[in-house]
Amino acid sequence: MKRVVRESTSVALIVAAIFSAGFGLKGFLLSSRFIDGGVTGISMLLSDVLGFPLAILILIINLPFIAIGYRQIGGKFALKSTLAIAGLSLCLAFIKFPDVTSDKLLTAVFGGFFIGAGIGLAIRAGAVLDGTEIAALLISKSSHLLRVGDVILILNIFIFSAAAFFLSTESALYSILTYFAASKTIDFLIHGIEEYTAIIIISDRNDEIRQAITGRLGRGVTVYKGRGGLTDTEQDILYCVVTRLEIGNVKNIIKELDRTAFIVTHPLADAEGGVIKKPTLH
Repeated sequence: MKRVVRESTSVALIVAAIFSAGFGLKGFLLSSRFIDGGVTGISMLLSDVLGFPLAILILIINLPFIAIGYRQIGGKFALKSTLAIAGLSLCLAFIKFPDVTSDKLLTAVFGGFFIGAGIGLAIRAGAVLDGTEIAALLISKSSHLLRVGDVILILNIFIFSAAAFFLSTESALYSILTYFAASKTIDFLIHGIEEYTAIIIISDRNDEIRQAITGRLGRGVTVYKGRGGLTDTEQDILYCVVTRLEIGNVKNIIKELDRTAFIVTHPLADAEGGVIKKPTLH
């Protein structure tokens, strides 16, 4: 039963992803000749310059990356991604969307928002609508100098430079804005309001702070043994992981107990296991 619910949810997310991305493309970007980054941007640029149908280009250009994903990630991922991309192609080919606005700023921002929402929903469902991340992952694995983010950035520099040459500088600049809007939307949909943040605490009242965080907030705390670089004395270092909505609560507890405590916070790409969810009260 759980598997049926899980797979049904995945299908619903993929369908929503297809229509969201299709709406972003046909309802906003295409009429203004703006593009997105990644494989979607390459497809849009080639479609504009060469006149080939965007629906066919998105499918053809993404297929090699799906093949790579099949070898690197697995058959289930490749199947879901193939269906998602094929669905987007059909959506672009046969479904009509209204041209929402002629305002260039609104077009760039909301076109990016709906495309980003589509890509983010597809990722939540275990698929992709854009093969850029797969290519970046493969390149970063074969290079010790480049990370996934570096590869995506370099690829997009070439894409938007080409857009400036073949379309116009103005279109390229608006397209960069579209890309940023899409990226922020993807980040929010993947991590959401529960994006995790690590907090490091050094205080003379560490034990009281630890008990307050675990008792009042229900969060786990790890205690490291450290040594002061200036005083050369041993001291405990507290480390806890919370959602960004709880950062204020943790800091309030710390300041309540020790206003001179040293606090460092930094975002985490992901976290799971341990006590990162509040315990269910019965």
